[in-house]
Amino acid sequence: MYQGSQQHYDVIVIGGGASGMMAAGTAGARGLDVLIIEKNKRLGEKLRITGGGRCNITNYELDHRKLLKNYGKAEPFLYSMFSEFGILDTEKFFNELGIQFKIEARNRAFPHTEKASDVEKAMEDFCNKNKAKVLTNTPVNKILIEKNYIVGIEAGKKTYTANSYILATGGLSHPETGSTGDGLKWLADLGHATAEPTPSLVPITVAESWVKNISGITLPDIKINFYVDGIKKISKTGNVLCTHFGFSGPLIINNAKNIADLMHEGRVTGIIDLYPKKDIGELDKYILELFNNNKNKIFKNICKECVPLGTTPAILGLLDESFAEQKVHSISKEDRRTFVNILKSLPFTVTGLLGYEKSIIADGGILLSEIDMRTMQSKKYSNLYITGDLLHINRPSGGFSLQLCWTTGYVAGKNAS
Repeated sequence: MYQGSQQHYDVIVIGGGASGMMAAGTAGARGLDVLIIEKNKRLGEKLRITGGGRCNITNYELDHRKLLKNYGKAEPFLYSMFSEFGILDTEKFFNELGIQFKIEARNRAFPHTEKASDVEKAMEDFCNKNKAKVLTNTPVNKILIEKNYIVGIEAGKKTYTANSYILATGGLSHPETGSTGDGLKWLADLGHATAEPTPSLVPITVAESWVKNISGITLPDIKINFYVDGIKKISKTGNVLCTHFGFSGPLIINNAKNIADLMHEGRVTGIIDLYPKKDIGELDKYILELFNNNKNKIFKNICKECVPLGTTPAILGLLDESFAEQKVHSISKEDRRTFVNILKSLPFTVTGLLGYEKSIIADGGILLSEIDMRTMQSKKYSNLYITGDLLHINRPSGGFSLQLCWTTGYVAGKNAS
C-alpha cells in the first residue's frame, strides 16, 4: 500500500459515467471491493442527456462485422471485446435491470420508456447491488506512480490506493457534464500516446435567416449537396433539424467532420432538395395538380399543402412578396417553376461548426495500440485500464458510443485486479 494512504480497494474507478458504472458494477459482481470517484455531485450526468433525453442505448445491428465497420479504423481492434460483450449481451444485461429495448430506424435502440434517466437509474442500481462504493463531489488531483505502476491517487485531501485503477473520465464533449478532458491530460502525463481531440459530431452554423425562421422544424428524408467554391463535394440523404444557429440532426452531425475538412478547402455552400424522390418534372406536375385543385385560393393559404410540415415561413421568405398574396389561378407558369426550383434547391452557406459544448462526441484520446484491447489494460501500466470516450475511436451517432461504453466498461471490470 502506498505510504500515507487512508483507504485501500481492489479497484478504483475514476469517473462515474456510462463506462465507469459498467466497469464498477462488473468488478463488484466478482466480489471485489470497488470505489467510484466522481467529481460531479451525482453519477451519470452525461448519460441523462443522451439521445435528447431519450438515451440511444445501443445500435441493434446483430452482424458484428457490419456493426464494427461503423468504428472506422478501430474496427480490427474491437472484435475480441465485442465477442466478449456484444449487442445481445447488452440487451440481456439491460433486460435483467428492467429495461426493454425499443428499436427504431437505422437500428437505433432506446429504452422502452424513452427516458435516459431510467437507464442512469438502472446503472446506479447495478453498482449498488454489487456493493460498489461511490464518492461524489470529489475531483481527482493527481495520479501517483512508481516506475510503471500506479500506487495511488490524490482526490480531495485524501490519498486512495487500489490493486487496479480504471480510468473512465470521458472525452471533451458536453463539458458542462464534467467531461473536461482530465483523463486525456493524465494519460499524456503518464507517457501514453494520445491523439488531439476535435469535436466530431456537432451541428453546423449557417448564414441564411430562412433556416433560423423555422427553428425546431425537422426536414425529413431530404437530400443535401455540399459544394466548395461551387464544386460539388458531398451528397447525402437523411433528416435535418433546423435550429436558431443553423442545422443539426443525423445527416449533419454524422458528416460534420467531412464538412469541417471542406472548410479548409474554401467557401462551403449547400443546396437542399426537399423532394429527392421526384425529379423536377415530376415535382412540377405534382405542384400543378395541387394548384388546379385550389385555383381560387390565395397561395400563402395553400403553401403548407405544397411543402414539408412547418417550412411555409421559410419558403414564403424566399419568394417575391407579391407571390404569397396571389390567387393560385393567376400564378404564371414561370412563377410556378420558380417555386418548384426553390423546393429542389434551398440554398445555405456554412459559416462554421459548433464546439465541444454542443458536440455529441469528441474524437481523440489514447491510441489503441497503447492498450491490450482484449482486457482494456494499459501496455505501460499493468494495473491501469482505460474505457469509453478516452479511446481514440471515431464513430457516428446512432447508439455506437454508448455501446462502446458498455463493452469497454464490462471488459475492464471483468479483468481489473
